[in-house]
Amino acid sequence: MDVTILAGGLSHERDVSLRSGRRVQESLRALGESVTLHDVDPDLIASLRSAGPDVVWPMVHGASGEDGSLQGLLELLGIPFVGTSAKEARVAWVKSVAKAVLGRVGIATPDFVTLPQSLFLEVGAEQVMDVLATNFGLPVVVKPARGGSALGVTLVTARGQLPQALVHCFAYGDMALIERAVTGTEVAVSVIGTGDTARALPAVEIVCDGAYDYDARYNPGRVEYFAPARLDEATAQAVERAAVATHREMGLRDLSRIDIIVDADGTPNVIDINVAPGLTEVSLFPQAVAAAGLDLGQLYREIVSGAAARG
Repeated sequence: MDVTILAGGLSHERDVSLRSGRRVQESLRALGESVTLHDVDPDLIASLRSAGPDVVWPMVHGASGEDGSLQGLLELLGIPFVGTSAKEARVAWVKSVAKAVLGRVGIATPDFVTLPQSLFLEVGAEQVMDVLATNFGLPVVVKPARGGSALGVTLVTARGQLPQALVHCFAYGDMALIERAVTGTEVAVSVIGTGDTARALPAVEIVCDGAYDYDARYNPGRVEYFAPARLDEATAQAVERAAVATHREMGLRDLSRIDIIVDADGTPNVIDINVAPGLTEVSLFPQAVAAAGLDLGQLYREIVSGAAARG
């Protein structure tokens, strides 16, 4: 096959995207596939029309790559691509909308409220923060309503931490999602396949010396991973069921990563959905593939073959 990987772009996650793209390119080339890595730039449309690849793998993280924009462009061009369609990617990208979908079908996800930056200016930031601390309660996680790689995310355990957490959040977007903090075992579950064929790979447990933030995710040393996660059989199965149900309910395709916290009662709480999971040398998806005893390159080949056949 002739495969084009789209990586880079202009988001805060550009470096991670390029690293993911290069790793997948190496894996597929080792199997004899023809693979081109292309940045998202003004030459993109002309290049795709000229090259006419059999399939495109969008590996751009952050806004345009995960919000359905790039997928929508590929659909307009009539080029088969790996991953979730534009419509479903748009829904998954907006965390509050995705959480509402999950809540309606009974998939556990922490209670939340979304507040735009403009509301803090119009009503008064101190008053809004007092309401949050008093009525919503602490601890909470403050995060951008759109985004990934834990950029702009802060765990707030005291009222005095809210101002800085919101400033940090609004540096990455104008809408904040404030979510009740759930304590427990943090795991990431990678799902492969589409619809009825979707299945979970073994959960990867994340143990971090502090917040599992951007630095911890992509700079080795601060995090210890356990693949598979150290869960009893019943909890492991519950986690996998929650991840697959999320993948199917959200209409995701080919591959995804569902981030979950298992609380003290053993309930899997979905905290994030990733339609374009990182595929770098330290990313969670490749660790899950290894834990499943699968060959990473062969899996990538199956993913691109399936996307090309789907048309």
